[in-house]
Amino acid sequence: MSFTQLGLNDTLARVCESLGYTIPTPIQKESIPIILKGVDLIGCAETGTGKTAAFLLPIIQRMSEKARPGVRVLVLAPTRELATQIEASYRSLAPKKNVARCATLIGGTGLSRQTDALRRGASIIVATPGRLLDHMERGAISFAYLETLVLDEADRMLDMGFWPAIRRVLAALPAERQTLFFSATMSPAIEKLARTTMRKPELVEVNQRGRAAELVEQMAYPVATESKTALLLDLLERERFERVLVFTRTRRGAERLSHILEAREHKVNRIHADRTQPQREAALRGFKDGITRVLVATDIAARGIDVDSVSHVINYDVPQAPEDYVHRIGRTGRAGNLGRAITLVTPVEELSMRAIERLTGQAVERVLLPGFGGVKSSAQTAVKPFATLKNRGSVGRRSFSPRRAR
Repeated sequence: MSFTQLGLNDTLARVCESLGYTIPTPIQKESIPIILKGVDLIGCAETGTGKTAAFLLPIIQRMSEKARPGVRVLVLAPTRELATQIEASYRSLAPKKNVARCATLIGGTGLSRQTDALRRGASIIVATPGRLLDHMERGAISFAYLETLVLDEADRMLDMGFWPAIRRVLAALPAERQTLFFSATMSPAIEKLARTTMRKPELVEVNQRGRAAELVEQMAYPVATESKTALLLDLLERERFERVLVFTRTRRGAERLSHILEAREHKVNRIHADRTQPQREAALRGFKDGITRVLVATDIAARGIDVDSVSHVINYDVPQAPEDYVHRIGRTGRAGNLGRAITLVTPVEELSMRAIERLTGQAVERVLLPGFGGVKSSAQTAVKPFATLKNRGSVGRRSFSPRRAR
């Protein structure tokens, strides 16, 4: 099926073709016709399957069909990095002629420049909740003409941490609007909460909820707590990883680990909430450009990094929330490429690992490496050496999952 068969006009189809994509992904195939009709939607699909384009393409078309004043579309994202990616995707997908202005409102950058962008007349706003509220409190935004609200990574946006801010934003929006929620994971409780903010939404699920990306090979290495860093160094120094994303649970842990790797002469940088916005942007840019081989990150990056060539994700710490595991390992195995996810599991983290397996419905193979104090478990397989992922190329036909898209 082509994009025009989904209801998109020839102009947008040509834009897609110019980017090298002609076949919609499953989430795009199911979502685009529904969004074009103006119906509310909850969309669940694996990471790296083109969810951003699934909502941006029909939104761009609907905006082009009738010119109206004011802010017409609001897209909310949980991290600055994801908001920036959504804006970049919008600019690559929107036709160059008569493109509606887009403003990105995120923390870490000056309010005045963002206020100037709003004064010039932005039709689409991409924002993180905290910075959006800053502008709302200053009276810099009116949502009187808002038509569409999008929550990307909706499960995180509706959890207890973000919910108070989201509730304040929702109170300022027109009741008559289209609401779109997209995520790779969504618990029944979060879906129930989401439905209270929507009008008879249609549910689109193109995979089992919480399912890990199909193109990611998963493996866990039992290890003693005091040997975890030594095991990570052994893996990084023994194997020729192309580009590695290492996740820690805390900001302090990310700082500590990055300094250790730097002392061992690895090309490394880190990204977490305590770093300034220019530092975060520089770290991500260096990683994308291949200057940095290893990027150490907290879960802020699990929903904000979209680099097609991440060969390996290493969970130095098992995440506390099982859903975060799905988003972490979804940073590899993107755009039809194969990837590998490695998790270092200490005895106290084994219960968290089992919770992840219950969520994903997949047993993660345990591999015990001699000399690192791992405890053999019922999930233990025969001891075998760590092997780098074979380069088997892309899988299947090329479909639309833009490099800068979610």
